[in-house]
Amino acid sequence: MDKAARAISIAVVVNQNDPDLGLGPEVVPEGAFFFPVEDFKVPLDLGFLLLPRFTLLAFSAALDPLRIANQLAQKPLYRWTVFSENGQAITSSSGMDVSVHGSLDSLPKDLRLLVCSGNQGLDAASDATVARLRKHVRFGGKVGGICTGAATLARAGLLNDRIFTMHWENQPGFVERYPDLIPSPKRFEIDGDLWTCGGGAAATEMMLSIIQRDYGRDFAIVVSDMCLNYGELAPHAAQRSSLARALSTRNAKLVQVVQAMYNNIEEPVSFDELSEITGLSRRQIERQFKQYLGESPMIAYRNIRLDRARALVVETDMTVAEIAIASGFSSTGVLSRHYKDRFGNSPSAHQKNKQKSE
Repeated sequence: MDKAARAISIAVVVNQNDPDLGLGPEVVPEGAFFFPVEDFKVPLDLGFLLLPRFTLLAFSAALDPLRIANQLAQKPLYRWTVFSENGQAITSSSGMDVSVHGSLDSLPKDLRLLVCSGNQGLDAASDATVARLRKHVRFGGKVGGICTGAATLARAGLLNDRIFTMHWENQPGFVERYPDLIPSPKRFEIDGDLWTCGGGAAATEMMLSIIQRDYGRDFAIVVSDMCLNYGELAPHAAQRSSLARALSTRNAKLVQVVQAMYNNIEEPVSFDELSEITGLSRRQIERQFKQYLGESPMIAYRNIRLDRARALVVETDMTVAEIAIASGFSSTGVLSRHYKDRFGNSPSAHQKNKQKSE
């Protein structure tokens, strides 16, 4: 194959799986960069169920890290099969048609199936599909949700007593319909064998965490770099900032508290000062944060300051000591500990990763 032909080669099909098993092909693309994986496991088989008007970005963001992992290792670490309800091409929310490998009739009983839907997620799946998912789990299959895919899992009764998430835009409508099921505000959640994410970049982050679990942090970081997704290997980040979430509640006092936090990052204000600003008692502030934001005011305030610290790491050449002061932390040690808990890397390690990419 000449150089021009190699340049336009998108994927190499290494082995076509047995179609009777309902599995798609093993895809190992060619690439310029190689990262050897010595401890090669049995390929992990994943299925993607695309529902009508699914979000193309969320689906691609979940699929491409798997493709990149195979490309870097030059081995089929991951295999995927794409389904629609009837096996026909499916139209995304952007109007693009996507071909699939088959229908749910060909779904292997032990496959992990990730349901991908869009703004119509609450009612995207047919009743027959909901019943099929319920049966799939009953006979040993695993499921997950991308973007609003968790809504279909809720219809199937598969989210009781589970930790899960979905896109923030659709959470209020979901909670109205399922008041006993409260989605996490996090970008993605891995609760045992249940994987869910809010879509978009969170789908990439979720898959990176799986790749890290399977083949180690170093390999996952290289995959992350190939995605131009630097330093995000931890699930702790919320989908939206505290201020955006507070504004969406239309609770004037809560917005006032959060705005005060944003306005006092370098020199954090005390609870007494927040109470004085808003006229709310400490107990009232804590109760409203728990009710509307799902976290304590102390954690919310710390995360606001950590987000500022991360922005300074990414956007400036400030030292870690200077960043600690600018984001209201008493020392570099305190900043580094909380920063690593939230983002998966220390500020200094994040700076080194940034320098490598420049």
